[in-house]
Amino acid sequence: MTMPTLLLLGAGGLAREVLAALRRTRSYRIFGFLDDDAALHSTLVDGVPVLGGLSDAANYPRCSFLACAGSGAARAGMVQTLARTGVAEERFATFVDPGVHMTEGCTVGTGSILLAGTVLTAAVTVGRHVAVMPNCTLTHDDVLEDYATLTSGVCLGGGVRVGSGAYLGMGATVRQGVRIGAGTVVGMGSAVLRDLPGGQTWAGVPARELRRAGTHLTAALPGAESSWKDHR
Repeated sequence: MTMPTLLLLGAGGLAREVLAALRRTRSYRIFGFLDDDAALHSTLVDGVPVLGGLSDAANYPRCSFLACAGSGAARAGMVQTLARTGVAEERFATFVDPGVHMTEGCTVGTGSILLAGTVLTAAVTVGRHVAVMPNCTLTHDDVLEDYATLTSGVCLGGGVRVGSGAYLGMGATVRQGVRIGAGTVVGMGSAVLRDLPGGQTWAGVPARELRRAGTHLTAALPGAESSWKDHR
């Protein structure tokens, strides 16, 4: 059987973590990176060539793609850039590390990344182009909307809904039944005990609003335009 060929979008920290996991699983042949940082072009990142920018994606019609930026706004910008070059949604891969524990009845959308040590207990729904970093816990009936980001060690109680493009920092915990609005940022180590509106930044124990998250966190979500390069 021929191993499918994959190009990683972005050459930053998340992309390198995904590369290491893919090498261990040997589920894809890694062809290279595409990154809009011209200083990286024609260099090697962890032994893999950076072949050019995102606009070059159309030059690789036999490759699949995986958006490997650390924020949802960045990943949305990548997907939009490739769409303008004619790369359709079905060309995106999905990566669930074999070290993820996921029960029957859980679903993971196109383009999403789930890294090792993560647990999905029952009826968890993960949307498109979501990033779930190592050792997160998603309990029954949780929903992660498109482009959400959970960094290492996040723990969600049952029935939590994380809005599109929301970002939860390392070790954050969310009480059961809570909703987190689109584009909202939750600081690392925070305890979220109530619903959070969209487009804000919350932190602390219990979490309190610090400031408005700003348009830069939501501008690249579907239906808006933004450069992904500022959100790596």
